[in-house]
Amino acid sequence: MNAEQYRRKISAIFNADVAGYSRLMGDDEEDTVKTLTRYRAVMFERIRQHGGRVVDSPGDNLLAEFPSVVEALRCGLDVQRDLGRRNASLLEERRMQFRIGINLGDVIEEDGRLYGDAINVASRLESLADSGGISLSGTAYDQVKNKLPCRFDFQGEHRVKNIKDPVRVYRVEMASNTTTTVRSPKTAAAGRSISLRILLLMTTLLIVMAAAYWKYRQMPTPLRLSQTKGADAALAEKAAIAVLPFKNLSGDPEQEYFSDGITNDIITDLSRFRYLMVISGNTTFTYKNKPIDAAAIGREIGARYVLKGTIQKSDTDLRINTQLIDAANGVHLWAERYEREYKDIFKLQSEIVQAIVSRLALKTFKAERDRAMVKAPNDLQAYDYLLRGWEYFNRRTRSSNMRARALFSKAVALDSRYADAYSGLGSVDLVKATNGWTEFPQKTLENAETYARKALELDEANALAHSLLAEIYAFQNQYPLAIREAERAIELNPNDANSYQKLGFIKLWSGQTDEAIAALRKSLRLDSHTRTNAWMHLGMAYYLKGLYGKALEALEDGLVKRPDFVGFHIVLAATYARMGRAEDAGRAADAVRHLDPFFEADTFGTVFRNPAHKQALVEGLRMAGLK
Repeated sequence: MNAEQYRRKISAIFNADVAGYSRLMGDDEEDTVKTLTRYRAVMFERIRQHGGRVVDSPGDNLLAEFPSVVEALRCGLDVQRDLGRRNASLLEERRMQFRIGINLGDVIEEDGRLYGDAINVASRLESLADSGGISLSGTAYDQVKNKLPCRFDFQGEHRVKNIKDPVRVYRVEMASNTTTTVRSPKTAAAGRSISLRILLLMTTLLIVMAAAYWKYRQMPTPLRLSQTKGADAALAEKAAIAVLPFKNLSGDPEQEYFSDGITNDIITDLSRFRYLMVISGNTTFTYKNKPIDAAAIGREIGARYVLKGTIQKSDTDLRINTQLIDAANGVHLWAERYEREYKDIFKLQSEIVQAIVSRLALKTFKAERDRAMVKAPNDLQAYDYLLRGWEYFNRRTRSSNMRARALFSKAVALDSRYADAYSGLGSVDLVKATNGWTEFPQKTLENAETYARKALELDEANALAHSLLAEIYAFQNQYPLAIREAERAIELNPNDANSYQKLGFIKLWSGQTDEAIAALRKSLRLDSHTRTNAWMHLGMAYYLKGLYGKALEALEDGLVKRPDFVGFHIVLAATYARMGRAEDAGRAADAVRHLDPFFEADTFGTVFRNPAHKQALVEGLRMAGLK
């Protein structure tokens, strides 16, 4: 990280997560996502009111920073009060409670992202908080102890994962916020004694509630996205597997790119087996650096099998431990330890893939097995540059994109026949052109096409290069060519959520709405945590078919992942208007004007080949009050 690209500062870090999220999703995915969308909107507004900003919001997690611990805690108290009121109107088993951790510490900021131990401490504090509660670090408590009318309960010093020194932990008492007091362990014990008496008095009531809940669970539940039918039935019949991020045991945080890269390579290798459904890395990486209950995670994301492991790398040696777990019952199906020289990394990856496929007794053809085996570059350093390049590329900022390009270029300089490195260069230029990070977008797009063709010249079976060409052709309005390349990418890698997503929006733009819906649903089944436009395109496809309820569900699901993406609000405005929900349409239209002051309804949807589709969108936007 270049000193010119980042700055250090002291920030109050606010980290929130849903308690029991896996259970809520397991009971009713759709209802959980809708509740999460509403509750996150409350949190976003409270954070804004208290002078904070949202840094990231993957899945059910929310990370924000504040210039003041006082404002961070005030925000936390307001959030818990607001959500508590909303929970009161829900059945107890459907209530969504957040845990909040607040820390004060030194962080590094680069392109709006935050890094440093202060973030990790806030995350650990959140996991120590009660459901619907708030935990503070000692540094945060020192800033607020005499400034807010709160009561604090000292929880002692805790050793937390990946943090050298113990962390002082204070629990904020949510029931009484009238005086500023730190409760001693003795006082706390007395309070627990009173709570025990109350608990005993409530035992009978709880038994009755439990019986009622058991009866409730016996009732049939609505169909969820994971309980697919029709075109998606084939997916459900496959052996779905999730590869969790391999843990870096080297002791060097700089080696994270390597453990992440190996994880992604194994995902890619497994994805090429058409009789195996592989959950996308975008989804599995949301569990990185979190406590791992492999069986629970598998059930949450719809994977029957879960692979987890650790990596320890030195200059010349490599040690990898792997475990394959049946998520249905938590049984460990297979475990293996590999110790090799680093130069044998590609052979090692192939061994792991073959072992998994063999253990699951999958039917595979020789051509598929051959494609799944990694093709090693001539220079191992080139592979290292490739992994580093993807790590920067995935940050999706202008400066990180430039850094990724430099690393992919280094890989090509060391191995001029390294197809994956050329695909990386093409991906960098495509993002550069489509994000407006160049004065010469057409020339940059042409460069991306040149790199993609070079990759295919070296390796015609390079799925990433075909997927890259598909997107390039789409932006050049060459839809038949784009569809051909996307379908070729899927043929080579039947589990690539990104290629299905591209095929989906290309089919949508070209007027093939039903086929677009099928492709986009497959994409989202493989990668439910995607931050691409797949949810928007699926919502748009349903809108064009007049299925406004389904459109609304898809758009609200996507809004959870990217609440500030204007595209969701645009299509939401038209959808609400068509449903006769004028007030909601007006709010969505206001969000569009806020996020894009220069938005013009008449220019929206120019990519659609079918003029009727463009007109249907424009009319909906005008009904919502957008001009």
